[in-house]
Amino acid sequence: MKKEGYRERRLRQRTERLEKRRRKLMSAMGVALPNLPPLPPPIPAGTVRVNPSALESNSSYVPPDFVRRGYYLDEEFTCQDCGKTEVWTAAQQKWWYEVAKGYIWTSAIRCRACRLKERKRREEARKIHLEGIAKKRAKSH
Repeated sequence: MKKEGYRERRLRQRTERLEKRRRKLMSAMGVALPNLPPLPPPIPAGTVRVNPSALESNSSYVPPDFVRRGYYLDEEFTCQDCGKTEVWTAAQQKWWYEVAKGYIWTSAIRCRACRLKERKRREEARKIHLEGIAKKRAKSH
């Protein structure tokens, strides 16, 4: 075992003195040391940490896997329309669940191209629907 050097001994002694002084002051003031929560475990590379307080509230007894795990993982999925395999990245999931406040039990089902097609189809259907309503109103007045 290596013998403790002068500098190491002085540093240890100073640390012990400061700790003793701090404990004495805290007890004299009647203040307990704060009980800090433990640090979260490190997350794997390529993942994004979950902020549970930013998620939309729900009445589920069991949280989804990403909440229990503490981070989002890249997820592979197959597009429901074209059958193409895509990856729903951890960053995209964080945006969906925490910023857009998406329902926590949903996941990606369409690739970007099919999502854009579906959005365009819905806009067109809404436009046709509103035109039909406007024609009905014009006839009745």
